[in-house]
Amino acid sequence: MHDGVVVFNSGSSSLKFRIYDKAANQQATVLVKGEIEHTPNGARFCAQNHDGTVLAQEDWPQTGLAIYDQLFQWLEHFTPKGRVVAVGHRIVHGGADFLKPVKITPDVLEKLERLTPFDPLHQQATLAPAKAIAQKWPGLVQVACFDTTFHSTIPKIARLLPLPRRYQAQGIVRYGFHGISYSYIAKCLTQLDPTLATGRTIIAHLGSGASLCALKAGKSLETTMGFSALDGLMMGTRCGAIDPGVLLYMVQEEGADWHTLVQTLYHDSGLLGVSGISPDMRILRALRAKNPASEQSARITEALSLFVYRIVQEIGALTAVMGGLEGLVFTAGIGEHDHMLRQEVCQALSWAGVVLDTTANQQHAALISAPQSRVSVRVIPTDEEREIYLSTLALL
Repeated sequence: MHDGVVVFNSGSSSLKFRIYDKAANQQATVLVKGEIEHTPNGARFCAQNHDGTVLAQEDWPQTGLAIYDQLFQWLEHFTPKGRVVAVGHRIVHGGADFLKPVKITPDVLEKLERLTPFDPLHQQATLAPAKAIAQKWPGLVQVACFDTTFHSTIPKIARLLPLPRRYQAQGIVRYGFHGISYSYIAKCLTQLDPTLATGRTIIAHLGSGASLCALKAGKSLETTMGFSALDGLMMGTRCGAIDPGVLLYMVQEEGADWHTLVQTLYHDSGLLGVSGISPDMRILRALRAKNPASEQSARITEALSLFVYRIVQEIGALTAVMGGLEGLVFTAGIGEHDHMLRQEVCQALSWAGVVLDTTANQQHAALISAPQSRVSVRVIPTDEEREIYLSTLALL
């Protein structure tokens, strides 16, 4: 019999979940991990147990909240002798009020719903499982963990946007995101490299969504995402920071409305927009290697080069804010697995004293900087689900 703590990590197009063994306490033993990926015809569900054995791989015709009904049926079937004692959620936006994980109540849900205009694409997606569970199991403990919490230490001056003050009164300030990932990496650093954990380190969370965090004395000093998860670095399909005059042009010359802007900036830009092919770094590299002399490869090279350029540009800015750089940590899908990206970024940072150990980098080692490097460069896999589980456990 296993009493489980379920963790949901929701995105705009997928839902990852894990079931942890509560009896294992802070060891964070995973019983089951799975994912629901939204498809044009419904959803694709897959689940594995702790040793990788496939427990389910199914196509579901359900859409919307009905997907959660199907998932709960599966969870109840999987744990007939145990019970789910709590559920932890990744919630994208906590606004100015939620500065630490909290138990979800109807009042909390209502307040988080009000933050939807700040991030209409992601906030509703991360709230959906919590709302569905509140309807089906109203007595079940649920905990919200926020992507914005870790950045609550950013100085006030860095939060301000140069807009009329009335916008600040409406909560239009810089918040920062990917905080659950950054919190996990910061804790890992205290074990792996206490010097970096208390020094001046930049964490590069590079995945389909991408951002950087300037970590000084173990706390977030600055980050590249601001008011929304659209800001900062170029991403898979998101543009990142962009001249607002471009948006005015779209509105005036193309008659773009809100939906057009959302589609363009969130879904059609980034690596996908510049390459014209795919937002997936692996696909782009494979296509370029297959036919390096083609016009298609030229566009891919430009997209990859711009991706690196924006990372290096923002690292330079964060280094200036911190007054120096002692450590660089790569994490998330691209950061953990793309050694070519890491090599290109580190070569561009030679001015800062970064010297890469090429062999260690190609082997995806934990430490990839050479002994003579003035900046320690590490690769640390992130684990947002574990961080959410531990925060949920602390509130039980």
